[in-house]
Amino acid sequence: MTYKSILVHVDQTAQARERIRLAAAIAENMQAHLIGTAMTGVSHLVFEQGSFNQHDPIFDHHLKNLRAYARQSLDTFDTLIKETRLSSVESRLMEDDAVGGMTLQARYADLLVIGQFDPVSRVPGVMSDFPESVVTNCVRPVLIMPHTRKFTALPTKIAVAWDGSMTATRALVSALPLLKQSSQTDLIIFNPTVNPDKHGQEPGADVALYLSRHGVKVTIISRDTRSSEAEALLSYCSDQAMELVVMGGYGHTRFREMVLGGATREMLLSMTVPVLMAH
Repeated sequence: MTYKSILVHVDQTAQARERIRLAAAIAENMQAHLIGTAMTGVSHLVFEQGSFNQHDPIFDHHLKNLRAYARQSLDTFDTLIKETRLSSVESRLMEDDAVGGMTLQARYADLLVIGQFDPVSRVPGVMSDFPESVVTNCVRPVLIMPHTRKFTALPTKIAVAWDGSMTATRALVSALPLLKQSSQTDLIIFNPTVNPDKHGQEPGADVALYLSRHGVKVTIISRDTRSSEAEALLSYCSDQAMELVVMGGYGHTRFREMVLGGATREMLLSMTVPVLMAH
């Protein structure tokens, strides 16, 4: 099991350079095809439903500027890729908003690489709920980069947040290509006695055995905590210098509101290491 098509969201933020470098490192390690994609920020529904007169000079001027921004973003992608040894690379410009464009292309990719929302660096068509919307609306694992620190190399120290849920299982299986490459994999279980039915008599034993069959050596960390699980997980990652978190992304949409689980929301807001989520 490996990733053969990796899709990375490209824009002109400083964080985008780190995103591209990390996506390239994973693609180079796995001999995968890397796709850098930039969106204009205008939803495809605008064109399909005729919401605007495309011949209106004001709309046309605005759209040209958005296209120029996207092309400049792809120019940066192309420049950074020249520093790598990747031979299978593609640049895409899409007439869509960020969520629509990424979730559409996700159908034909094994892994998505996007960024944590940064309120300081605003990007056309990227709303504050961009990461959670991508996670909950696509069927692929999503690797989310924090905007506060730099991670540009293949992660080798990985923390897996395990609670026995379906989303945690999807995230775990989706992360197998990276787990197989890791030098340290810590399976972390918080408050295992709260939901004993999900863990069995020996919490973590079954999933550790499953991973061992895939060649992944695991250390089971079982801890009780009174703080939030996201806070405890981030604290553990800081203490142990972990380079990636793997966890399920729980959430759904209710009318036009994104409803997230507490741990998912807190992690997306406070993350200090890259997080691989699957819904």
